[in-house]
Amino acid sequence: MPAGTTSTVSAITRVKTALPVPPAPSSCAPAALEEAAPAAATLSILDRMTHAWMGRFTASVSPAALTLAWADWAIHLASSPGKQIELWQKGVRKTARLAHYAATCGAQEGAPRCIDPLPQDRRFEHPGWMKPPFNLIHQAFLLQQQWWHNATTGIRGVAEGHEKGVTFTARQLLDMISPTNFPLTNPEVLEATVNQMGVNLARGYRNWTDDVRRQLSGKGPAGVEDFRVGGNLAVTPGRVVFRNRLMELIQYSPSTGEVRPEPILIVPAWIMKYYILDLSPQNSLISYLVSRGYTVFCVSWKNPGPEDRDLGMEDYQRLGILDALRVINMVVPGMPVHAMGYCLGGTLLSIVAAALARDGDQRLASMTLLAAQTDFTEAGELTLFIDESQLSFLEDGMWSQGYLDTTQMAGAFQLLRSNDLIWSKMVREYLLGEREPMIDLMAWNADSTRMPYRMHSEYLRRLFLENELAGGRYRVDGRPVALGDIRCPVFAVGTETDHVAPWHSVYRARLLLDTELTFCLTNGGHNAGIVSEPGRPRRRHRLETIQPDQPYMDADTWMAATQPREGSWWPSWVDWLDERSGAPVPPPPMGCKEAGLPPLEAAPGTYVHMR
Repeated sequence: MPAGTTSTVSAITRVKTALPVPPAPSSCAPAALEEAAPAAATLSILDRMTHAWMGRFTASVSPAALTLAWADWAIHLASSPGKQIELWQKGVRKTARLAHYAATCGAQEGAPRCIDPLPQDRRFEHPGWMKPPFNLIHQAFLLQQQWWHNATTGIRGVAEGHEKGVTFTARQLLDMISPTNFPLTNPEVLEATVNQMGVNLARGYRNWTDDVRRQLSGKGPAGVEDFRVGGNLAVTPGRVVFRNRLMELIQYSPSTGEVRPEPILIVPAWIMKYYILDLSPQNSLISYLVSRGYTVFCVSWKNPGPEDRDLGMEDYQRLGILDALRVINMVVPGMPVHAMGYCLGGTLLSIVAAALARDGDQRLASMTLLAAQTDFTEAGELTLFIDESQLSFLEDGMWSQGYLDTTQMAGAFQLLRSNDLIWSKMVREYLLGEREPMIDLMAWNADSTRMPYRMHSEYLRRLFLENELAGGRYRVDGRPVALGDIRCPVFAVGTETDHVAPWHSVYRARLLLDTELTFCLTNGGHNAGIVSEPGRPRRRHRLETIQPDQPYMDADTWMAATQPREGSWWPSWVDWLDERSGAPVPPPPMGCKEAGLPPLEAAPGTYVHMR
């Protein structure tokens, strides 16, 4: 018997022995029916193990989901003769355009291109792409790319999710075969190879072997060893003042003689290490807040393992935010808290804030949401990985190991920007032989975390798939919560090029909140747009405070009507906090010894070092 079959059978045997023994059959319940339940459970486990095994080869993407999407597209295209004729006509016209361009280039040097790349596509910027034969090669590719976009969209009857899935998959395949990815069809690579006599390819081979070695040994990318948490990252002085099985709460030491009486609680996403907000001293948001006279507390989440598989969303609410608020109320008694949540942490914070408001708890002075979604209707291309088929497949993979692995999450996010994060990087490092210098943000990005099976399944199903929070169906302690109950002022930040939490989705909080909302839109992406310290060049943001009685304005109209401001959004946010805070007072003590909460070890604590 093959080794894989032996391991599967033995695993099923172990599960069967762990199942509860059914009671003895009664006279009115045949023994066959009594044995049906454990037998069905065992067969279900076999299904889940099979899906988990398949996920190792498909990057946790459900083959059934892709097959359904392509079948939907193909069947409707096959029964749409008008669309077929349209695609045939477009193909003829594009061929004629390419032929005319070739003739023009033969008669005129520097002829204008017949199709321009999309604004965000920087693959063909090198001057060599305007010289033959590379001008024809890249123009033919762009025309083909445009034709496939036409072929995968606009077909009547295709489900919206299936259309997006087919378009996304087609784009991934085209990006894979782009002429930029091959030495003989990339003029920049050929030029470098000639000028350097092939040394660039030798460096690229060395870079590739180094990356393979690092991946096999579990090391981070090249250069990450120059950045150490607690050494040159996450160095803002502070102490851990509380620890439970899920998080450490860090209180930062004051750097001013007096502080605002209302403390700040920072809730990062558990998909990331908290120190993205405390990177190097010059770009640490936490250090900036401390320097502006605030007492800052920050949650540092534990990196979960198989033993944490049953931690759910309510555990993150209770052991995370609510425990943190309880401790802060002991350290700074009688004062409301400015709570800030980043990404998933902001979504969780909004749920807790709604529950507190529902119960008449007024512990929050304000709430700030950084690139955090509360309505997942426009959640971007991440929704391509979230339907019933895909979720079931992903759940089975997590079920087998107890958590969602770091490589699974990283792969999904890289696919959203495959040109920048996969193919362009490979061309630069393996064909041109150029290593991109490691920076603190890249080192943090390589320090990824896992997510517990139960929590991640609940998050994807209840929020992404069923959108329960926006629909008023999300339950906390058995009762639904509504964001419209929140009365504290809210500051929401979106980033213009966010591929994780698109700013249009973040802006939808305006539809759900019935309180003063200050919306800020900054340039940059999900991470670089937030880590945007004052003095950083080419920074801008838009800002408006919206009262609950103002008429609704859609996102694009709001953007067009709101003038950009030069510079970082950090000072605008702190000014907003100052207006909603009391006069400065002496700083509070570190921890609360009287309540049995003495300061523990120095920041950044122990959980942040967990691998």
